[in-house]
Amino acid sequence: MAKLLSCLLLLLLLLISVSLISCHVDHDMNQMLAKHTQKGKHYGAGSLKSYQCPRECTRRCSRTQYHKPCMFFCQKCCRKCLCVPPGYYGNKQVCGCYNNWKTKRGGPKCP
Repeated sequence: MAKLLSCLLLLLLLLISVSLISCHVDHDMNQMLAKHTQKGKHYGAGSLKSYQCPRECTRRCSRTQYHKPCMFFCQKCCRKCLCVPPGYYGNKQVCGCYNNWKTKRGGPKCP
């Protein structure tokens, strides 16, 4: 009985830790978005000019091991949407066009 209770307590502590980490990540992402917005950076469709795409895609793809395909698709998406989400991965909800463009198989087209 005591062993079961200690396992349940350990599981509860693990769940609380994961929840706190998740909240911390969300908070950090919101701070990053707010910081970029304060610097005059705005995200969303039409927030970039086509000449800005290579620079923004270089930033977006800088931490991937698949640099060439990332750059190819990012620039293709950027030219269509005139938007590249903040960060190196995710955050696509900030740029609806970039987020909603899908491959023929239904997967995400934009990195």
